[in-house]
Amino acid sequence: MKTSATMTMGKASKNKQSATLAWRSSLSQILAVSVKNFVLLGYGMTLGFPTLLIPVLSSHNTDEPFSLGEEGLSWVGSISMICVPFGCFMSGMLTQPLGRRRSMQLINIPFVAAWLLFYFSSEIWHIFVGLALAGLSGGLMEAPVLTYVAEITQPHLRGILSSTSSMSVIGGSMIQFILATFLNWRTVALVSAFVPIIPFCLLFLIPETPIWLLSKKRYVEAKESLAWLRGWVSIEEIDKEYNDLFDQVQTSRGIGNEGFQADNGTSNPANTYGQAVNTEIRKRTKLETVKLFKKRNFIVPYLLVSFVFFLSHFNGLSPVQTYAVSIFSSFKAPIDKYHATALLGVVEVIGCITCVSLVHYFGKRVLTFLSLGGTAICFLVIGTYAHLANITSLLSDNSNSTVSNITSHIIERETSGANAWLPMILFIIAAFFSHMGIRVLPWILTGEIFPNEIRAIASGIAATSFYVFGFICNKVFLSMVSGLTLPGTFWFFSSMSFLGLIVLFFTLPETEGKTLHDITNHFAGKMKLGNNVLRNNEDSGYSFHNEGFVDDNKNKSDVESKF
Repeated sequence: MKTSATMTMGKASKNKQSATLAWRSSLSQILAVSVKNFVLLGYGMTLGFPTLLIPVLSSHNTDEPFSLGEEGLSWVGSISMICVPFGCFMSGMLTQPLGRRRSMQLINIPFVAAWLLFYFSSEIWHIFVGLALAGLSGGLMEAPVLTYVAEITQPHLRGILSSTSSMSVIGGSMIQFILATFLNWRTVALVSAFVPIIPFCLLFLIPETPIWLLSKKRYVEAKESLAWLRGWVSIEEIDKEYNDLFDQVQTSRGIGNEGFQADNGTSNPANTYGQAVNTEIRKRTKLETVKLFKKRNFIVPYLLVSFVFFLSHFNGLSPVQTYAVSIFSSFKAPIDKYHATALLGVVEVIGCITCVSLVHYFGKRVLTFLSLGGTAICFLVIGTYAHLANITSLLSDNSNSTVSNITSHIIERETSGANAWLPMILFIIAAFFSHMGIRVLPWILTGEIFPNEIRAIASGIAATSFYVFGFICNKVFLSMVSGLTLPGTFWFFSSMSFLGLIVLFFTLPETEGKTLHDITNHFAGKMKLGNNVLRNNEDSGYSFHNEGFVDDNKNKSDVESKF
């Protein structure tokens, strides 16, 4: 009896210890990701700023020393987007030699410069330079923030923590909308200039990713980083995971492990794979690197994520957010147009939180389909409402009028009373559906679908498509309204969502809960991921080993995939 009781107590003690380790491991990863999210919060504030500038800089406004017409205002809403891709192209190349953490730190400097340029601006070109600088900095940020989350998180946390990135960006925009209801736009810019200083300082407190440190042969630091990320445990406790990670990194580089020496001059215990292959480290040439981008495991996921990014803009939410003040004014919202815009931002954040809460349980496929379907229905009804209410344009009947007419000289509509609430509520619902799926999930996919050897550069290239499509969508929106009318424009957005839903049903695999190794093998055509959500890794979360770096053979039985 005593022996049985002792065994029971020992088992309970062991379970309690495992639960404590799992909690500490989760906490350390959450803290690291939260610091990274402060960088994204500052970037989100730059994305929300054009929404404040458009009504202020309209030619009807005499309170500012400079103003713009329709064409100029369309550039205010889109110029930062077109500058982001230039940063994206350089992002991966800078991130690989500098590291993920240091890159995120340095990016905060130009953000501060952009905000100060806005605050002290006395000519219109100061505004455009500030927007361009903010966009370029946002592009430089893409590769480090995307790869950082993918490389430090365990599979059962990766989806949830990755989705907080978009929540932070949307949160930054929401902060701008709220500040605009109380402060002048220049004061908003000055307040925003202090935000990037916070992550610059906090990033000193979190570690670099173990994968990057291993790629630079900084083995001792890689162990220390992994121990920090698994709950501040001792180095001995993460030996198994470190060895698995070591093998995974070296295998992805296509070289043997023999000849790798730890920083203290001793042989690394992971040197058991491919010892007969190479005795010296062979660095990949530029030509070999280029060839990696011609392989299936880059081309297929790149096309998939680019299409999802296209849908994230042309489902209609991107121009709605940029021209929110003008749109609410056109539809004669029953509340102040700035308050309605702030409410839109709040609901977008709620949508992101919903995505973070549900992605682990329902997976990316289900949330994507709900998101596209919900947005499509909302804009279909909005377009029909605009058609029945004869709201055909955001501009006055005078073809020479500017977007100032959007904010101050809107044609009187016979849309008052209870009916006036309908379009505003539908816009709010559409914002929620969009941000619970299609606006958030492609960023999660970008961080996990590319192979390790090109993940940083590939993530930057993939992120480029998001901003190219964003620029096109925002730039042509006013032209679409003029050519298709307002109802036709929203019907077009609705049709894009319906089309995207059908295409993704047959092409989007479920990656939630799957290991990075299996995800990249799926896109390489070596195995097929099922469309089910794997949550069994959560059970192993009581261990502090990250099985995201282990070949999970049991998943190879999942044969249902569309690629």
